[in-house]
Amino acid sequence: MAKYRENLPLRNGGTFLTDGGMETTLIFHDGFELPHFASFVLLSSAEGRRKLLQYYTHYLDVARRHDTGFVLDTATWRANADWGEKLGYDADALAAANRDAVYLLTGLRTEYERPQAPIVLNGVIGPRGDGYKAGRMKADEAEDYHAAQIATFAASEADMVSAITLTNVDEGIGIAHAAKAHGMPCVISFTVETDGRLVTGLSLQDAIGTVDAETDGYPHYYMINCAHPSHFDGALDQGQSWVKRIGGIRANASMMSHAELDESETLDAGDPADLARRYRSLTSRMPHLRVLGGCCGTDHRHIAAICEACLPRTALSA
Repeated sequence: MAKYRENLPLRNGGTFLTDGGMETTLIFHDGFELPHFASFVLLSSAEGRRKLLQYYTHYLDVARRHDTGFVLDTATWRANADWGEKLGYDADALAAANRDAVYLLTGLRTEYERPQAPIVLNGVIGPRGDGYKAGRMKADEAEDYHAAQIATFAASEADMVSAITLTNVDEGIGIAHAAKAHGMPCVISFTVETDGRLVTGLSLQDAIGTVDAETDGYPHYYMINCAHPSHFDGALDQGQSWVKRIGGIRANASMMSHAELDESETLDAGDPADLARRYRSLTSRMPHLRVLGGCCGTDHRHIAAICEACLPRTALSA
């Protein structure tokens, strides 16, 4: 049974951390080969599960030091039908992988959670296609497509689901509808290009506004991920109410464009101190931000630097 699905702690305020660039860390720091950037394949072996647990504990240790809550993501960004087929997983095998990904997190929550620092289990959904290219699904098609993964999470101990690195509005609408149909709180996270717009050319304001209008505001909040703060900072007009719907930031460490990142054969880990300063600027202007994490190129060192820069000193001394 899900612990927080009916009463998400994130609704009650406070700061929650999440992890960084899982796939880039596993590939470039830990030397794993992740076919099609799919980390869920590690769930199939004891060594892979051990490595995933080690990956998570680096971040949970940071959260414990800073006495903050945590949104603990499953390793399932690629665990949908199209990517699963490329990797040799049929529907039953994918469902098992998504269940196993949640189960892996339950022991970590038991070990790390404290009354003042809740840990939310989050089922991660990735785009049907490439996270850097515009998808072509209509909203009803996206709802049907993503329903299987969401249903699996709904039958598990997952407290919520988050769709990460979306590039188009219709897929976000469909995912939100599917989440609502299965009683799952959901988050929609868009990625943007260096001009602060989706790859389709749509602004963040219009993307968030359209999803809210088509779903009666069902997403719990929105996030921005897989872009450097310099790419989207200028798009966040603090005088407009839609900005308050953004509840989390998971930025890249690198200032490279998506096209440049696609071509890069080495990891650009950026400057953790500079990234932390940019997060401090964002949180000072957007006090409603609740979830702070990273994306491509970031690891637990970046998240620790963000904590040092952004969390109140009372929390740091706790």
